[in-house]
Amino acid sequence: MSKKPSPEKVDKDNPEWSQTDFARAVPVAGLPASLQTKLRRVRGPNKAPTKERITIRLSPDVLQSFRDSGEGWQSRIDLALKDWLKSHTPA
Repeated sequence: MSKKPSPEKVDKDNPEWSQTDFARAVPVAGLPASLQTKLRRVRGPNKAPTKERITIRLSPDVLQSFRDSGEGWQSRIDLALKDWLKSHTPA
C-alpha cells in the first residue's frame, strides 16, 4: 500500500524522511558527548511543586464550558474551586 502525502501538507523546508535518511541516522549514543549533553538537557525537578496531578471526573457540560473558554481552562477550574471553598466546607 503506497501512502502519498497530501500536497497541501508537504513541508518543503522539513520534508518527510526517506529510507536513505533513516539508513544514515545515528542513535544519540553515537554522537559526540558535547552534542549528547545539549540534546539530553532536561528540566530539573520542581523545587517546590505548587500543584498536584490528579484524575477528576466532571460532567461533560461543565468540562466543555471551561474548555470553550480557551487556553488555561484547567487553571480556571482550580480558581473556581478555590473561590467555592471560600464560602463552603467540603463535606
